Amino acid sequence: MPRELSKAYDPTAIEARWAEYWVRERLFEVPTPEKLDGVPPRFTLLLPPPNVTGRLHMGHMLNQTEMDILTRWHRMRGELSLWVPGTDHAGIATQMMVERQVAKEGKTRQELGREAFVERVWEWKQEYGGAILDQMKRLGASVDWSREYFTMDERLSVAVKEAFVRLYEQGLIYRGAYIVNWCPRCQTAISDLEVVHEEQQGKLYEIRYPLVDGTDSVTIATTRPETMLGDVAVVVNPTDVRYLHLHGKKLRLPLTGREIPILPDEWANPEFGTGAVKVTPAHDPNDFAIAERHKLPSIVVMDETAHMNAEAGVYAGLDRYEARKRILADLEQQGLLVAVRDYVNSIGKCDRCKTVVEPRLSTQWFIKIQPLADKAIEAVETGAIRFMPEQYKKTYFEWMRNIHDWCISRQLWWGHRIPAWHCANCREITVARDTPAACSHCGNEKLTQETDVLDTWFSSGLLPFTVFGWPAQTPDLAAFYPTQLLVTGFDILFFWVARMIMLGCHFMLDVPMPDGSKRMLADAVPFREVYIHALVRDADRQKMSKTKGNVIDPIEIIHQYGTDAVRFTLASMASPGTDIAFSEARTEGYRAFANKIWNAARFIFMQMERAKEAGVIVDLQHLGQTLASNEHAPLEERWIISRFSQCSADVNHALADYRFDDAANRTYQFFWGEFCDWYLEVVKIRLDFGETADKVTTTTALATLLSVFEASLRLLSPFMPFLTEEIWTALYDGAPPLKSIALSRFPGGSEVRDNDLDAKPAAVDLEMFLLKEIIADIRNLRKEQDVPEKEAAPVFLTGADNAIRIVQNNEEMIQRLARASGISYSKPPVQGLSIRHGVNYEVALHYERQVDVAAERERLAKDLAKFEKEMESKQKQLQNEAFLAKAPVKVVDGLRARADELQSLIEKANAALRALESLEAQ
Repeated sequence: MPRELSKAYDPTAIEARWAEYWVRERLFEVPTPEKLDGVPPRFTLLLPPPNVTGRLHMGHMLNQTEMDILTRWHRMRGELSLWVPGTDHAGIATQMMVERQVAKEGKTRQELGREAFVERVWEWKQEYGGAILDQMKRLGASVDWSREYFTMDERLSVAVKEAFVRLYEQGLIYRGAYIVNWCPRCQTAISDLEVVHEEQQGKLYEIRYPLVDGTDSVTIATTRPETMLGDVAVVVNPTDVRYLHLHGKKLRLPLTGREIPILPDEWANPEFGTGAVKVTPAHDPNDFAIAERHKLPSIVVMDETAHMNAEAGVYAGLDRYEARKRILADLEQQGLLVAVRDYVNSIGKCDRCKTVVEPRLSTQWFIKIQPLADKAIEAVETGAIRFMPEQYKKTYFEWMRNIHDWCISRQLWWGHRIPAWHCANCREITVARDTPAACSHCGNEKLTQETDVLDTWFSSGLLPFTVFGWPAQTPDLAAFYPTQLLVTGFDILFFWVARMIMLGCHFMLDVPMPDGSKRMLADAVPFREVYIHALVRDADRQKMSKTKGNVIDPIEIIHQYGTDAVRFTLASMASPGTDIAFSEARTEGYRAFANKIWNAARFIFMQMERAKEAGVIVDLQHLGQTLASNEHAPLEERWIISRFSQCSADVNHALADYRFDDAANRTYQFFWGEFCDWYLEVVKIRLDFGETADKVTTTTALATLLSVFEASLRLLSPFMPFLTEEIWTALYDGAPPLKSIALSRFPGGSEVRDNDLDAKPAAVDLEMFLLKEIIADIRNLRKEQDVPEKEAAPVFLTGADNAIRIVQNNEEMIQRLARASGISYSKPPVQGLSIRHGVNYEVALHYERQVDVAAERERLAKDLAKFEKEMESKQKQLQNEAFLAKAPVKVVDGLRARADELQSLIEKANAALRALESLEAQ
């Protein structure tokens, strides 16, 4: 017998217990297959590793809900399902976090020194770094915790070194001085993807540069006058007739006195500004390219903190914006500031700290990305990787076909330190997997390791194969690579997704297939499909932000409504390509759905207790097997099995297409709208445990009820794992056939069999649809005729022979659910009754209220006396001329309206009394 459920469903009483149980019992661990022959289909995916500094937000909640639903679904379908969790070391974010902690102690990281600071970061990570994974455990994510990784783990660090060295040996990594995006706050280079651009109102400054001989001048326009101190030339378009006579002439750079040339270059646009462009190679990427073409020098005039350096002369030590003010003032004083105009321009800011980025010449490490990008483009073009929604494929191609070399070095202390050593003797670089004893070029033993670390996205881009043991050819790598799916957000499509594709296609092409054959590109890809989920916005479809004050904390919502209700809300609104307008009202509705499931379970468990008391045997051993009925089974039994079959097929198809909304809503409609609202009500007719009851009918009805309910729990399980685990375990009195419902079989349309439906599957649905329509019509007629809820009334039905036959075979159902005292297959005896028309039937209801004449006469007489007394009072007021002259119009109008109303009530009371007299006379 089932274990008793508490009267009210309380998610806080069960969720933490089951979350701890799933982890303790290691339910979702996936052992490495010893042999691949005979292994069931595999479903593998990686959790996009949250930053070790992170806390759960609604984007994480959506991402993890979708991944968990899919993993549980594939696992219940019998596939070897592996979901790998982990966290990213998050170089810049983590270093900033610990720097702030150190600053509170009155120190800087430089004062601590690199080794001591990195040790502090590790200490911080041990104490605080697991918070987001602990939240995942509490939310019941069905990941394999035995495979949890951290991107700075020793095993992964070895793989990162190997990848770097191989790329270097293949000539795909180089070091050089190039313009990079430099964050003065983080004091490191950042990639183009880590720069956010904002339009803002600025100024365009026109400055006059005089010729050295004093005969003429050239006016240039700039938004950053502080960089002019690093100018090395001015270029004009070779076709610009205004400047043909100045080609090769020398200008004197204001404020510095340096001589710089005027050079022809196609980059200068004659139609923009004055057509003359200042060239500052160390502080602008376009200027750097011009300098490369003309072999011009580069002068860096700012340091790492965006303060002017010694090259800036008298402005040295000033912050860039303070230097701008001083420079403009000096130019104006010398008569060289021609004009200042309002100008809207796009300002690049560091995505991490929002500091304005400074383009800066810096020596960095780069990957020659085009060879890797070519393979990654081919992988998507040939269908080896599929994007869902497909629109993101176009976005991917646009970026990949305009890609630039990837700057992979960061000026940080926390991260994978670049495995390169500088020789103090010959100045050459040695790149090695292990610390070299001597320079590979001159043999000198005085080596210093590169201080830069690798971009965080370099190590995370390797994860699809490094988590399975690469560079070794491990059984895990053979069994689980490539993964089947990546679920992620659009915001890291280029940061992470594209780089995983590039690195996976590059490195895994060299790894043989498990059978020893050569791996082709289609099997080198890191995943087969990429599902890009939508953004979670607020109920008004506004993007969540702290400044707007509309950020929703998923942990707070979970405490209020329960994890399952929040999961179901997100799933029910997760349509590919459409953002989610998260609504607490929807969540409250799905909390009610959880209550509905709980109460249905309590009702069913009570029937099992009644059956036990009546000696009816309840066989729980065969639950979960194929549902079956036959042509002799009651209609509701055949119908609910048919509906469950269709629902489970629909859910399977929806999940296969990532239509989480369709899957969740279809499940909801079945369980509440069909199973609870109709089937449970009908099956009560069959559940008769009295002494005279037909035990065969009762036993069959109960068996079908239990089978469909148990299968429904399995259908709901991926969406609402906590609730279904609790009820499913209770159903078996705490001793289920498996350790978890998550390890049972997910229902499929093919597993449900109804022998009566083989030839014409829709027949039973049409029959039940007809009965539901008739019952709904009778209920509406009862409302119209104001039939008391507990009173039955006669029903009259006419229609097609087939409709009549179906009703005659199910009269008891109609009588019980529509409270019909009887069904006559004829027209009603009284004319003028309301009639409901169906496609092939007409139904009417004839209700005659039984009246206690004496009591009704007494009630009407009291009402009449009350109405007449009030009418007398109102008429006196309305006949008083003095009152009418003084009273506000609104008051008088109100009195007249009430008098009219009372007159109508008096007439109705008198009519009712006359009707009673006629009734007595009969």
